Amino acid sequence: METQLISTGFRYSTLPRTYVRPEPDRPKLSEVAHYYNAPIIDLGYGDRNFIVQQIAETCQQYGFFQVINRGVSRDVVEKMMEVANQFFNLPTEEKMKVYSNDPSKTTRLSTSSYLQKEKIHNWRDYLRLHCHPLDKYAKEWPINPPPFK
Repeated sequence: METQLISTGFRYSTLPRTYVRPEPDRPKLSEVAHYYNAPIIDLGYGDRNFIVQQIAETCQQYGFFQVINRGVSRDVVEKMMEVANQFFNLPTEEKMKVYSNDPSKTTRLSTSSYLQKEKIHNWRDYLRLHCHPLDKYAKEWPINPPPFK
Protein backbone atom coordinates (compact mmCIF):
# COMPACT_ATOMS: atom_id res chain seq x y z
CA MET A 1 0.00 0.00 0.00
CA GLU A 2 1.41 3.38 -0.98
CA THR A 3 1.59 5.68 2.02
CA GLN A 4 -0.64 8.70 1.54
CA LEU A 5 0.21 10.21 4.93
CA ILE A 6 1.60 13.71 5.25
CA SER A 7 3.18 12.92 8.65
CA THR A 8 5.68 10.38 7.26
CA GLY A 9 8.52 12.84 7.82
CA PHE A 10 9.21 13.12 4.08
CA ARG A 11 10.21 16.68 3.21
CA TYR A 12 8.56 17.80 0.01
CA SER A 13 10.44 20.26 -2.18
CA THR A 14 7.19 21.14 -3.95
CA LEU A 15 3.56 20.64 -3.06
CA PRO A 16 2.16 17.51 -4.75
CA ARG A 17 -0.35 18.44 -7.46
CA THR A 18 -3.12 16.45 -5.77
CA TYR A 19 -3.03 19.00 -2.92
CA VAL A 20 -3.14 22.19 -5.00
CA ARG A 21 -6.61 23.70 -5.17
CA PRO A 22 -7.62 25.70 -8.24
CA GLU A 23 -7.46 29.44 -7.62
CA PRO A 24 -11.28 29.90 -7.46
CA ASP A 25 -11.53 27.22 -4.73
CA ARG A 26 -8.91 28.77 -2.43
CA PRO A 27 -9.93 30.82 0.60
CA LYS A 28 -10.03 34.54 -0.07
CA LEU A 29 -8.63 35.94 3.15
CA SER A 30 -9.47 39.49 2.12
CA GLU A 31 -13.15 38.52 2.21
CA VAL A 32 -13.04 36.97 5.68
CA ALA A 33 -10.75 39.38 7.49
CA HIS A 34 -13.69 40.92 9.37
CA TYR A 35 -14.29 37.52 11.05
CA TYR A 36 -10.95 37.70 12.81
CA ASN A 37 -12.64 37.49 16.22
CA ALA A 38 -14.87 34.42 16.21
CA PRO A 39 -18.15 34.73 18.14
CA ILE A 40 -17.88 33.17 21.60
CA ILE A 41 -20.43 30.76 23.07
CA ASP A 42 -20.16 30.29 26.85
CA LEU A 43 -21.32 26.75 27.66
CA GLY A 44 -20.97 27.50 31.37
CA TYR A 45 -23.73 30.11 31.25
CA GLY A 46 -26.24 27.69 32.78
CA ASP A 47 -29.38 28.45 30.77
CA ARG A 48 -29.51 25.59 28.25
CA ASN A 49 -32.29 27.15 26.15
CA PHE A 50 -30.37 30.42 25.87
CA ILE A 51 -27.17 28.57 24.85
CA VAL A 52 -29.04 26.56 22.19
CA GLN A 53 -30.62 29.76 20.85
CA GLN A 54 -27.24 31.51 20.85
CA ILE A 55 -25.62 28.61 18.93
CA ALA A 56 -28.44 28.57 16.34
CA GLU A 57 -28.26 32.34 15.77
CA THR A 58 -24.46 32.35 15.62
CA CYS A 59 -24.42 29.48 13.11
CA GLN A 60 -26.96 31.26 10.91
CA GLN A 61 -25.17 34.59 11.08
CA TYR A 62 -21.50 33.52 11.05
CA GLY A 63 -21.34 29.77 10.35
CA PHE A 64 -18.82 29.13 13.14
CA PHE A 65 -18.07 30.02 16.75
CA GLN A 66 -15.61 29.53 19.61
CA VAL A 67 -16.61 27.62 22.75
CA ILE A 68 -15.51 28.54 26.29
CA ASN A 69 -16.29 26.96 29.67
CA ARG A 70 -16.95 23.58 28.09
CA GLY A 71 -16.09 21.67 31.26
CA VAL A 72 -12.84 20.12 30.01
CA SER A 73 -9.87 21.11 32.17
CA ARG A 74 -6.74 22.63 30.68
CA ASP A 75 -4.80 19.67 32.12
CA VAL A 76 -6.93 17.15 30.19
CA VAL A 77 -6.58 19.15 26.96
CA GLU A 78 -2.80 19.39 27.40
CA LYS A 79 -2.51 15.63 28.04
CA MET A 80 -4.64 14.90 24.97
CA MET A 81 -2.45 17.15 22.83
CA GLU A 82 0.69 15.49 24.20
CA VAL A 83 -0.57 11.99 23.37
CA ALA A 84 -1.74 13.14 19.92
CA ASN A 85 1.73 14.54 19.23
CA GLN A 86 3.27 11.27 20.42
CA PHE A 87 1.00 9.34 18.06
CA PHE A 88 1.75 11.47 15.00
CA ASN A 89 5.49 11.32 15.77
CA LEU A 90 5.49 7.50 15.76
CA PRO A 91 7.32 5.75 12.93
CA THR A 92 5.20 5.48 9.79
CA GLU A 93 5.04 1.68 10.08
CA GLU A 94 3.41 1.97 13.51
CA LYS A 95 0.87 4.58 12.40
CA MET A 96 0.01 2.49 9.35
CA LYS A 97 -1.48 -0.16 11.66
CA VAL A 98 -4.59 2.03 11.87
CA TYR A 99 -4.37 3.59 8.40
CA SER A 100 -7.37 3.12 6.13
CA ASN A 101 -9.08 4.81 3.20
CA ASP A 102 -12.40 3.18 4.16
CA PRO A 103 -14.65 6.04 5.35
CA SER A 104 -16.93 3.58 7.19
CA LYS A 105 -14.21 2.54 9.68
CA THR A 106 -14.82 3.88 13.17
CA THR A 107 -11.09 4.05 13.95
CA ARG A 108 -8.76 5.07 11.17
CA LEU A 109 -5.81 7.21 10.29
CA SER A 110 -6.13 8.90 6.92
CA THR A 111 -5.32 12.08 5.04
CA SER A 112 -8.64 12.74 3.33
CA SER A 113 -12.26 11.77 3.79
CA TYR A 114 -12.66 10.06 0.40
CA LEU A 115 -9.14 9.74 -0.98
CA GLN A 116 -10.14 7.65 -4.00
CA LYS A 117 -12.99 9.97 -5.03
CA GLU A 118 -11.39 13.36 -4.36
CA LYS A 119 -9.57 15.21 -7.07
CA ILE A 120 -7.88 17.55 -4.60
CA HIS A 121 -6.92 16.36 -1.11
CA ASN A 122 -6.55 18.24 2.16
CA TRP A 123 -2.98 18.74 3.40
CA ARG A 124 -3.52 16.99 6.70
CA ASP A 125 -3.49 13.67 8.47
CA TYR A 126 -6.19 12.86 10.97
CA LEU A 127 -7.00 10.09 13.37
CA ARG A 128 -10.70 9.30 13.55
CA LEU A 129 -11.86 7.70 16.79
CA HIS A 130 -15.38 6.86 17.77
CA CYS A 131 -15.66 7.26 21.52
CA HIS A 132 -19.23 6.57 22.61
CA PRO A 133 -19.96 4.16 24.02
CA LEU A 134 -16.35 3.87 25.14
CA ASP A 135 -16.46 0.14 25.89
CA LYS A 136 -17.55 -0.54 22.31
CA TYR A 137 -14.87 1.48 20.51
CA ALA A 138 -11.78 1.82 22.75
CA LYS A 139 -10.63 -1.71 21.87
CA GLU A 140 -10.15 -0.50 18.25
CA TRP A 141 -7.90 2.39 19.26
CA PRO A 142 -4.13 2.33 18.66
CA ILE A 143 -2.04 0.61 21.33
CA ASN A 144 0.88 2.99 20.73
CA PRO A 145 1.91 5.25 22.23
CA PRO A 146 1.10 3.38 25.48
CA PRO A 147 -0.63 6.35 27.21
CA PHE A 148 -3.05 6.61 24.25
CA LYS A 149 -5.74 4.43 25.79
